[in-house]
Amino acid sequence: MSAPDSAVTPAQQARLGLCIGALGVVFGDIGTSPLYTMKECLAQISPAERTVGVLGVLSLMFWALVLVVCVKYIGYIMRADNRGEGGIFSLLALSHSKESVQARGGMGPTVLIILAGAALLYGDSVITPAISVLSAAEGFKGFSPVFTPYITTIACIILAGLFWMQHKGTKAIGGIFGPVMLLWFGTLAVLGLWQILQAPQVFAAINPMHGIRLLAAHPGGIFVMLGSVVLTVTGAEALYADMGHFGRKSIAQAWYFFAFPGLLLNYFGQGAWVLSHPDSSANPFFAIAPAGWGQLTLTLLSIVAAVIASQAVISGAYSLTRSAIQLGYFPRLKITHTNAQQAGQIYVPLINTALAILAIVVVAGFGSSDRLAAAYGIAVTGTMAVTTYAFFLVIRLRWHWPLWRALALCTVFLAVDLVFFIATLHKFTDGGWLPISIAVVVVAVMHTWKSGKNEIQERVYSRALADLELTQISQSKTIIRVPGSAVFMAGSPRGVPLALLHHLKANKVLQQTAVLMTILNEDVPHVPDAERLAVEDHGNGVWRAICRYGYMESPNLTDIVQQLLDRGVPLNQQSTTFYFNREMIITGGNARMWEWEKSFYAFLSRNARPVKDYYQIMPTQIIEIGLPIQL
Repeated sequence: MSAPDSAVTPAQQARLGLCIGALGVVFGDIGTSPLYTMKECLAQISPAERTVGVLGVLSLMFWALVLVVCVKYIGYIMRADNRGEGGIFSLLALSHSKESVQARGGMGPTVLIILAGAALLYGDSVITPAISVLSAAEGFKGFSPVFTPYITTIACIILAGLFWMQHKGTKAIGGIFGPVMLLWFGTLAVLGLWQILQAPQVFAAINPMHGIRLLAAHPGGIFVMLGSVVLTVTGAEALYADMGHFGRKSIAQAWYFFAFPGLLLNYFGQGAWVLSHPDSSANPFFAIAPAGWGQLTLTLLSIVAAVIASQAVISGAYSLTRSAIQLGYFPRLKITHTNAQQAGQIYVPLINTALAILAIVVVAGFGSSDRLAAAYGIAVTGTMAVTTYAFFLVIRLRWHWPLWRALALCTVFLAVDLVFFIATLHKFTDGGWLPISIAVVVVAVMHTWKSGKNEIQERVYSRALADLELTQISQSKTIIRVPGSAVFMAGSPRGVPLALLHHLKANKVLQQTAVLMTILNEDVPHVPDAERLAVEDHGNGVWRAICRYGYMESPNLTDIVQQLLDRGVPLNQQSTTFYFNREMIITGGNARMWEWEKSFYAFLSRNARPVKDYYQIMPTQIIEIGLPIQL
């Protein structure tokens, strides 16, 4: 007997699984915005005009979600994928042009602007866990005033535990993220609908005139109001950044079927409660839940949702760092893979420690979500504006849209982005300086490291002995060949690496099997296995290997050596010696860098993770050769 037509097919089950998975990873940040957004917006309206003002606030929130998330990100930005991957570095790769490598230090304005957008995401990775967890913990005050003095302590303990767990990875608990967030959005919808049934007139807020009238009635406070409304769309960038994990279609379905309805019903439900209680100063998010145990249950669920939202941005910071390292914009750091089955699940100890310290200090320093909200928004809106700029370059350079069409679309997007960005600038002295300061430090690191690497590549690896043919060494009768195998790491796939020349000069011999290995980082997220390795046989046991990795991948020398063995290169994994150059930076040269950058690069180079450790090679198989370089 055949299955009924209504039976769920395996393909439909897979799509549903991707949608629910996306809820746990993609929508955690924007999904926890109801914790504090309405409260912050109402703080800009006097109690006397709350009844009218709440409709204006809801109208602005509704249209912010529609324009930014539905139209901009899902409608357009998410179509600009780099082999299925999204995120700020995908746009950097897609919008890369000759102009970007002709300016000072090898980076033009386009690259610097996009790097600034990426750097702002680190500020977001600090503030999102802080404000989400702190706002959720404040729900305990509604259950009992006894908790009030301990809210900050509770939030700090939760954050400390969250960051401490990072080294264990998310494999064990990642599977519950989606179902928990499904419960979260369902709870948001039910609580909101319960209040809407008592005041259905809130649906009038869909009319944009309510928002326009509210702004017109407060011409001096337009930007202050919009600076609070923008909290509605914090987390929208995650839709694009995490596209590679779930695909554009699954993320769009998760948004329209689960996240968007849940958010709208909850925001409108909070508005309905305010209409019924215009004189109350309570946070409407917790107030719409039944008093007592109902609010306690919502608080506990809010804390779990806040932890999930925090986990998403923390993991995003790890991925962002790895991409920056692979593209040459960040010093090498220790990266630990926490799940052998999922290459994307990584842990970066230094980044985790920095985020943990900053997030806990921020919570302890600001003390309440009201004050912390002042620091929120600048990083988000700044990144959104940079995304629009990079998207304009993509549709012009890659999609070849006519100028008038590209300008018409991106002008609308940029107008919305800049209005929100300007609206958050008044928060600078109240806390907005924090994400800006973090971004400035990160941009300084990225620019300095990339500039230094470009100078060294040009001065040392590109020019040095590029005209010396490898066959001259492989066929030389004066070089004594000894048993064994060696791998010489080369910065360029052409010429002879300095490590090999220094070895020949010092030892006067060469192993019977010698491999010159160059690892190249491509402007794509993943390199297909078939294109990973190219091997050239130069005769007499001398080989050249060129390995390619994408910016979402981490090099694995063990796998490379195994592939070389499969290609017929007679390497002995246990006894092969790896030769590296160890750069020793000296300042005072004529490099095209500022003097402070030269000193800073020298500091970063000394403290970057050694190449031998980054590639995870046994110390007994390594020989490092000093290479003094004056910048």
